[in-house]
Amino acid sequence: MDFSWSPEQLTLKQQIIDFARRELNNDVRERDREGTFSPKLWRKCGAFGVQGWFMPREYGGAGYDLLTTTLALEALGYGCRDNGLTFALNAQMWSTQPALLQHGSAEQKARYLPPLIRGEQIGAYAMTEPDSGSDAYSAKMTATKTDGGYLLNGHKMLITFGPIADFAIIFASTDPGKGIWGLSVFIVEKGMSGFQQLPVQEKMGLRTVPIGQFIFENCFVPAENRIGAEGAGGSIFSSSQEYERACILASQIGAMEHQLEIAIQYARERHQFGQPIGKFQAVSHRITQMKLRLELARLITYRAAWAKANGSSTMMESALANLYLGDAFVESSMDAIKIHGGRGYLTEYEIERDLRDAVAGPVYGGTSDIQRNIIARFLGL
Repeated sequence: MDFSWSPEQLTLKQQIIDFARRELNNDVRERDREGTFSPKLWRKCGAFGVQGWFMPREYGGAGYDLLTTTLALEALGYGCRDNGLTFALNAQMWSTQPALLQHGSAEQKARYLPPLIRGEQIGAYAMTEPDSGSDAYSAKMTATKTDGGYLLNGHKMLITFGPIADFAIIFASTDPGKGIWGLSVFIVEKGMSGFQQLPVQEKMGLRTVPIGQFIFENCFVPAENRIGAEGAGGSIFSSSQEYERACILASQIGAMEHQLEIAIQYARERHQFGQPIGKFQAVSHRITQMKLRLELARLITYRAAWAKANGSSTMMESALANLYLGDAFVESSMDAIKIHGGRGYLTEYEIERDLRDAVAGPVYGGTSDIQRNIIARFLGL
């Protein structure tokens, strides 16, 4: 494994940092307080090429390899202070888009991928239900075959972009008696009869990306909107989860690096008892731990991306990356607040927001406990 970067990749990294600083950081505190998503910033990201970094050129993407894309997302997280926006970009890039690219028909890919990549449309990915979160395959939503298509009935929740998505990838059972092997996947578009997108739900952090619920009441979906064969939902979900768990938190690496730099600067400038607070072991050791978490998070994510790019199954590596990154950002955010003391607790200093945003990491894409279960299973336990 060689994780050194070419001059071209490092130039790209700096260009992304410059773009994020210049275009994506206006009014973050206000949008966070109001829980406002910015379609304008989403379109700016599309025009810059973010949503297409890992997509083929034939659909308008940049065609970057997985490691280059990981570096690009790290740079985005370093330059952009809006963790909700970076999370939202990753959510679409590692769930909705791969599902279409890998399993969609030629017509589906040609219809849905280009506007996603350009930032002109937003796609959601809906698996979670009120009674099936960690136990994802116990989903109760049904898709009953009818003339020309399917009737969908059920309830999806905790859906990133749920309230505003132009379309959604929906998992529903076409044969409930078969469990995981009865799951199928459908594209449901905004405005289809029987499809309700419920209002935005308030949440602790990541407030600049809307999350919500779907209700389906005899929603007719034409047969051509099914992705893959009937019963292929389990394999489609598993393949998407490898990408999602490995890469969805990649931007947090950049956020953690920025967080570390701010903590070091404050520890040098803040004086107490006649010396910079960084001279006290209690502070310097916290900063050392932040550096250690950053480097380990970077390496474990690169390792998962490298393995996936080389054609390996990365279920365990992806679970390790998701588990470590999710917990590390929470712990380093707590350390950053402690280093800044009372200032770190105040909204105006924009330190506490990282902690509120970080708490989603150990929950999203499978809780930390589920990641531990996956890892334990691969260890033969």
